[in-house]
Amino acid sequence: MSKTIARYFEAFNAGDTDTMIDCLSDDVAHHVNEGNIRVGREKFAEFCDHMSRCYREELTDMVIFSSEDGTRAAAEYIVNGTYLETDAGLPEARGQSYRLPAGSFFDLKDGKISRVTTYYNLADWVAQVSA
Repeated sequence: MSKTIARYFEAFNAGDTDTMIDCLSDDVAHHVNEGNIRVGREKFAEFCDHMSRCYREELTDMVIFSSEDGTRAAAEYIVNGTYLETDAGLPEARGQSYRLPAGSFFDLKDGKISRVTTYYNLADWVAQVSA
């Protein structure tokens, strides 16, 4: 199943939201750092549209781990980004760059991602874009 995770992240780096969504189950639960849980592909697509408007990001130094039975996986990586448009409740965007360690955790079922949980240090990000 780590092939599914690798495909998901390759699509992320390519800005290919459609392929990312193709990796997801219809009822995917998307847990976002400091945010609400979104359920379903449509909500995930809305989130991706918002993120693409506000941020340009590339993930590097990727390491993917998976359970022996293929039902769970995790990834650790570095987010290299540019803050493009001010996101509500966050500092003003002025094209600031940031570099942030992050991780994601996944549940997999029938070859699809059924849960995505992403974590990063929001205070670190705020400090970087506020400098």
